[in-house]
Amino acid sequence: WYYYKYYLSPKNGAVFPKIKGSKTGQDSSRWHVVRKFLGLVSSHHISVHLIDPLLLGLIATDLEQLRASPEGSHSECRYFCAPRDFTTFALLDKTWKLEMGLFRAAERVGFQWLKVQSKDPRLEGMEDLSGTEIPLHYIFRLANHAIHMVVFYERNGNYLWHGQLRLKRHVDRKFVPFRKLQFGHYPGAYEKLELQSVSLDGLTVQIPKEPSRFLEEWSHSRFIECRYREARSFFQLYPDDMSLSAVEFRQKAKTLLHLAAMTLNSLGVRFWLSSGTCLGWYRQCNIIPYSKDVDLGIFVKDYNPDIISAFQKAGLPLKHKFGKVEDSLELSFQGEGDVKLDIFFFYEEDDHVWNGGTQAKSGKKFKYLFPKFTLCWTEFVELKVRVPCETLQYIEANYGKDWKVPVKQWDWKNSPPNVQPNGIWPIDEWEEVIQLY
Repeated sequence: WYYYKYYLSPKNGAVFPKIKGSKTGQDSSRWHVVRKFLGLVSSHHISVHLIDPLLLGLIATDLEQLRASPEGSHSECRYFCAPRDFTTFALLDKTWKLEMGLFRAAERVGFQWLKVQSKDPRLEGMEDLSGTEIPLHYIFRLANHAIHMVVFYERNGNYLWHGQLRLKRHVDRKFVPFRKLQFGHYPGAYEKLELQSVSLDGLTVQIPKEPSRFLEEWSHSRFIECRYREARSFFQLYPDDMSLSAVEFRQKAKTLLHLAAMTLNSLGVRFWLSSGTCLGWYRQCNIIPYSKDVDLGIFVKDYNPDIISAFQKAGLPLKHKFGKVEDSLELSFQGEGDVKLDIFFFYEEDDHVWNGGTQAKSGKKFKYLFPKFTLCWTEFVELKVRVPCETLQYIEANYGKDWKVPVKQWDWKNSPPNVQPNGIWPIDEWEEVIQLY
């Protein structure tokens, strides 16, 4: 890290001395590029905020100081001179209309720019509108530094989304070191942000109000889209059930899923769509109308003893509790009508994960094995929710290679290809491990 003094002159704002033979020149050149970019967007009334992980990491450690002195300290260039190839800003698509004017102005002050656009996923569900392109990323390059501007869109489910940065064939692959970009390797999903204004190295910048929370989100932000095309093909083969009972069940299941998400999110418990609910998302982008319940998975390490009481408070009474935290825990809650919510707890081993099942009348235990997986965000019934990123392997483990064919008669003890017997609960534990309400 190189720090050095810089001077404020009334004419130019902050100016860095360029000292030959030192790193200063190069370091301050990054600051100059950022200053030029911020001047450019503010003269076009475009509101951007800083989302650069490296810089937010530095800011997070200094947050108290920065909040205490909104004008900033003028003794050193601590942030924008830090060694890096890019500085990353975010733009909310609503605040953004006149790009041609911005490009011309950018060229006048020496920037070269690149725009990356792709299909709008919000329209993919609607056949006649799919294919409409929207801007996803802009890169403004000047000297040896580049500004990466990521466009965030509001999605159904009240969250923000950005797309993947995919280069079209004709694009110069050497325009910037694309591999070093911090955003755009895959799409991302984020909660809506509160912003605050701070002064960094003499430049006023908007940043997330809680930078460390944003960085935590950034590290788990990967988003996968529901497979609209495949869902359309599925419904051509197996027309959707549009009967009143199916429509009503889907509405109740959606309400239940939203309520469950709100309850678990308020406890900070990570969960994902599992079993039939996950299959419905992956195969048909919708709830399976004959499934009768909503299925969620939770890693047992994320178990919170307040889960049961939080669900009861939300109006979902406990229907049964099988197993215990150390082994084969599952919870079932009663939703509206005859729709229930099943929560399966997953146990991690070295090379696989598993969840347990219990047969109430016999005390028999079962084990369902899955290959290890990570969690991604998706959107399902207007909700931002997690699913296993490796969805296909997860579903094949649970439903076999023929998961594309609807099966209405499903026996949880025998049908899944990944089930194996796991012994029997000792009689003296039944009172604890088999609770029916």
